[in-house]
Amino acid sequence: MDTLRIRTPEGVEFALPLAGPVVRLMAWLVDFLVLLAAVVVVTFGAELFRLISPELATSINLLSLFLLPTAYGFLFEWYGRGRTLGKRLFGLRVVDARGLKLTFGQVVLRNLLRAVDFLPAFYFVGGITSVLSPRCQRLGDIAAGTVVVRQRPGAEPDLRQLLAGKFNSLRTQPHLAARLRQRLGAAEASLALQALLRRDELEPNARLELYRDLADRFRAEVAFPPEIVDGLSDEHYIRNVVDILYHTKREATA
Repeated sequence: MDTLRIRTPEGVEFALPLAGPVVRLMAWLVDFLVLLAAVVVVTFGAELFRLISPELATSINLLSLFLLPTAYGFLFEWYGRGRTLGKRLFGLRVVDARGLKLTFGQVVLRNLLRAVDFLPAFYFVGGITSVLSPRCQRLGDIAAGTVVVRQRPGAEPDLRQLLAGKFNSLRTQPHLAARLRQRLGAAEASLALQALLRRDELEPNARLELYRDLADRFRAEVAFPPEIVDGLSDEHYIRNVVDILYHTKREATA
C-alpha cells in the first residue's frame, strides 16, 4: 500500500500518499545532523560546569543524548503540525491514521518510542518494522496510530474558481485565522477541501450532515466573534476555513 485512503461515513473519500522507508530515512538523516549540532552545543556548554562539578557535566551530556532527540521530535511535530526540519525539507508530515486531528498524546507516544525504534542502533528496529508494515509505520507510529505522508509539491488544487466571489469574514480576524491554521491538521484540511470539491457527488441530506459536522468541529477549535460568523451557513463557513488553510498569503480583505 502506497496511499492512505480514508472514507467518511458520508461517503467522501480522500487519499494521502504514504512516505516510504527511503525518503523517511533521508528526512531522519537531516534531523540527525541537526541533533548532532545541538548535542555539540550542549556538550560545549556542559564543559563550562566541569571545573565546578565533573559529575554535573557528565550528567548533562548523558541527559542530552536521551532528551534532545525526544524533545526535538515532540516540539517540532506538535508545534510544526507534524513536521520536523527533515520532514519539512522532504515534504513529509505526520498525520493521524484515521484522518483525524493529530493529538498531543499521539505526538508524545510516537516520540517516546523512538528509543525502542532506534535499537540496537540507527533505527534498525524501526526501519525493519516500517519495511514490513503495510503503511510503512515504525513501532512508534503503530502504537500512536499515526502515519507519515508525502505532500507533493504543486499538488495544491486551484481554488480560484471554487472560492471566486466569496467574501471571507474570517480573514478580518488574522490572529484567529492564524490560530485556526495552527490547530487544524493536514488530514482535516484535505477532508474539508474534498467535501467542497465533491459536493455534487453527495446526496443532499448526507452533504448537509457532513458540512454540519465539519463546521461544528472547526468552530470548536477557534471561536470567532459572533458578529463575524452569525448568518453563515455551514457550507459558507467551511469555504472560509478552506480559504484560510490553502490561501495563507492573501490579504485579510480578499
